[in-house]
Amino acid sequence: MTHGPLPDLDYQQDAATGPWPVVAIDRILTVCNRVIFILASIAMIAACIILSDSVVGRELFKMPNYWQDEAAVFLLVGTAFMTSAWVQQQRGHIGIEAFVSLLSPAANRIRLWLVDVVSFAFCTFFTWKSWTLTYEAWHEGQVTDSMWAPPLDIPYGLMALGMTLLCVQILLQIVAPIAGAARQ
Repeated sequence: MTHGPLPDLDYQQDAATGPWPVVAIDRILTVCNRVIFILASIAMIAACIILSDSVVGRELFKMPNYWQDEAAVFLLVGTAFMTSAWVQQQRGHIGIEAFVSLLSPAANRIRLWLVDVVSFAFCTFFTWKSWTLTYEAWHEGQVTDSMWAPPLDIPYGLMALGMTLLCVQILLQIVAPIAGAARQ
């Protein structure tokens, strides 16, 4: 529950002002995040339909479901990772507002910047490992252990791409205050 403007929300989703590279990356990422958000919404609906069909097919018609669970998991994994940059852009992560309200605005800006730096370091490592996992799955032709056996490079690739976008978003939020960019 928000009781007023928080420093976490100073960087909002409108057009940025400042150095052109920061503004350009911000605008590109904003458009990319909006498109991904729409596609992820469709993927969530598709996962719901697939799982509902699976339950109905199993219970009413005694149909085996070889692919439904994995397809739904792939959609959900893709949705979770691909929308992570959008969530970060909205500062939609879980925060402790009580702690934020105890600090001065300057201390909150420093806290937020330091959290972004640590988050960027972790996400950069996670991104690197995700891309190596994707490459290994693709190179070795890894598939799931089910009868359907879809290639594992699909969910790993979605994870890697989503983490890459998240890293770009966090880096933008780290660089923007230093570069003098502010969102209106």
